[in-house]
Amino acid sequence: MNGNAPYRGRLAPSPTGLLHLGHARTFFTAFTRASNASGTLLMRMDDLDTDRSRAEYIDATLEDLAWLGIRWTEPVIYQSRRHALYLDAWHRLAQLGWLYPCSCTRRELASIATAPHELEQQPQPDDEPIYPGTCRSASSNISHGNPGNQNWRFRVPDGEVVEFLDKNLGPQRFTAGVDFGDFLVWRRDGTPSYQLACAVDDADLAITEVVRGADLLKSTARQILILRALSQPQPAWFHCPLVTDQNNQRLAKRHDALAIRKLRAQGRTVADILHGNFGLI
Repeated sequence: MNGNAPYRGRLAPSPTGLLHLGHARTFFTAFTRASNASGTLLMRMDDLDTDRSRAEYIDATLEDLAWLGIRWTEPVIYQSRRHALYLDAWHRLAQLGWLYPCSCTRRELASIATAPHELEQQPQPDDEPIYPGTCRSASSNISHGNPGNQNWRFRVPDGEVVEFLDKNLGPQRFTAGVDFGDFLVWRRDGTPSYQLACAVDDADLAITEVVRGADLLKSTARQILILRALSQPQPAWFHCPLVTDQNNQRLAKRHDALAIRKLRAQGRTVADILHGNFGLI
């Protein structure tokens, strides 16, 4: 991290549903931190999940954020248009021996293009199951210089400990084989994983601080490993506490009643949304 670099933050919504209360507060925190640092705030649309991403959700997201007073300073960036960049990163990681092909069929593969906080069927959304290493001995030979029609995993060093200081939540520590294992970076349909795309984008766009929800702490550990392998500096990290419902469950896009546009239609103000509790916590 370069502490002398001008502040560059980013908003990174996934257009797979309407923004809810939790999104609003996290994105407003990102906006506030960029503003307080007199820095730049980018808008990156994480639309790699082509099965669930919708143009109407993109439009609604941009409109809701503008209504909240959140502004970004450059044209919107779409991950779906940056495939060549991710493919180049895959190639470099494979050449360096960090990747191996995986032929296992797992439920998580169907959604690996989606940010972990979008995998609403899992009780702990940032937990990709710890991989048992079934395919770890597979040859990492890259025929024709492309991933082919197979899945690829990042080879996490045995017992690797990833530590970082979160600017909001303090010291964090995650251990390979205990908290996470070899994780997916590419799927057989030609789509990069959230982990690879996010790390590559943050490096390419020179992001100096990532502000996002605390459900992505383990993703941060994985992305730090990718950045290290690519010899890229890591940004600073600021993870926000999650907003929960009356049952102490984190909000998800299935909570339509707490979607920003539903709250707007009820006459809720920006102050209500950013500071009210709605009886949730």
